[in-house]
Amino acid sequence: MNKPIQFTLNGKSVSRTVPNHRLLLDLLRDEIGMTGTKEGCGTGDCGACTVSVNGKPVNSCLILSGELDGADITTIEGLKIGPELHPIQQAFVQDGGAQCGYCTPGMLMMSKALLDGNKNPTDEEIRYALSGNLCRCTGYAKIVQAVKDAAAIMRK
Repeated sequence: MNKPIQFTLNGKSVSRTVPNHRLLLDLLRDEIGMTGTKEGCGTGDCGACTVSVNGKPVNSCLILSGELDGADITTIEGLKIGPELHPIQQAFVQDGGAQCGYCTPGMLMMSKALLDGNKNPTDEEIRYALSGNLCRCTGYAKIVQAVKDAAAIMRK
């Protein structure tokens, strides 16, 4: 059964008719073309598909599109501020936190959620906040440093 939904995506109104079983991840990537959101595990364990729904980070591989009528959704494409990278994106680039880049969109979206609520997180708080986002590259030291540097930029 299909359901008409209307939501805000990265600040723009979007209307679609979606099957009730359509996942938000598939809607974003396959129908709308927001391919910045990545599919990793498809079971909500890796965080690569993290987006913001109504200001809260969620795994888009676990959310049914039919539940999103009226929602405010932000993807990695919506993180930029006009033509400029968001300070979190800048810090990831400068500190080498992006590494291979596959997990980076999810890491950035989760980092944004953390810094929206905590302007000066400790290393432990950053690691805890990102614990649902898995990186299979070299580790998390550069990612944690990038979040700390982004926090410092955002406090100015």
